[in-house]
Amino acid sequence: MLLLQYHNLLLKSVLSERLLEAEPVHSSIDQIVSDFDNVTFHISTPEAKTQVVVSMYIKCFEDLVKYGANEILQREYGPYMMSPPEPGYNVSLVLNLEQLIQEQSLEQRQELVDRIALLKRNTLAAPFERAFAQFDQLAQDAANKSLDMYTPEAAGDTEVMAIHYRDEESIFVKPSHDRVTVIFSTVFKDETDRIFGKVFLQEFVDARKRAIQNAPQVLYSHREPPLEIRNLPGLRRSENVGYVTFVLFPRHLAPQRRETCISHIQIFRDYFHYHIKCSKAYMHSRMRYRVSEFLKVLNRAKPEIADKDQRKTATGRRFRA
Repeated sequence: MLLLQYHNLLLKSVLSERLLEAEPVHSSIDQIVSDFDNVTFHISTPEAKTQVVVSMYIKCFEDLVKYGANEILQREYGPYMMSPPEPGYNVSLVLNLEQLIQEQSLEQRQELVDRIALLKRNTLAAPFERAFAQFDQLAQDAANKSLDMYTPEAAGDTEVMAIHYRDEESIFVKPSHDRVTVIFSTVFKDETDRIFGKVFLQEFVDARKRAIQNAPQVLYSHREPPLEIRNLPGLRRSENVGYVTFVLFPRHLAPQRRETCISHIQIFRDYFHYHIKCSKAYMHSRMRYRVSEFLKVLNRAKPEIADKDQRKTATGRRFRA
């Protein structure tokens, strides 16, 4: 299976041409780029060719702000933030190309390009970073009280963070003292998608049993939401809705693994449906190939049809009747 990229490739390419090349490109640009999850980027040079504005619109930005998105954006892109952002977008960054080339080294500019290409990823990381911070606090409190992991008092009463990143789909994050639970609600618009999805998710479960013991636990429930979110308002209960649960244990939440964990888990829904579509496309191509081969066999099996107006003599010579 292929892993999808976390950064926006076109955004990285445009900025690399203007900040990293030996002879930087200075040309006007006004381009709208669509990314996964209906995220939209606008790259433009509204005032001068040496000033690039990068704007992003993401549907769930208001949800992310509640969980600390502004603090993360300020931490990652503080000097480049534009306030207020470009109309119609949630976040805007302004880059003065000439100033950056003069004041920063090539390595610093490369690091900046990589960070800006991860603008969507860093914005979506807000609820996960908050959940990991709450996990650290709850685990410390449980350790100070010498509570066993199965003690109900150890779990604490934590908020379920909901990110409504699509029209009918959401991500739910719930921290606890011994784990962080991440739940994806996903809609299958086709019956075959639901069947393919069940096969894929069963592979996730079986892979953990067979060889990858350190992988997160994966659970799948059809129609009925998991217990962690069952009491939340607005949940859909339909034949076309499925819930995928990832249980992240302390070994997955080690400080050196957290950034990678956030990158992997937030793109799971796109990865999941991407491979469903790839599998359907592959099966359709194989079906077309088999039909083509069967037609060739049938064509070879047809007897040669002689001309009805011709007759054969005893010696095999032909003549017209």
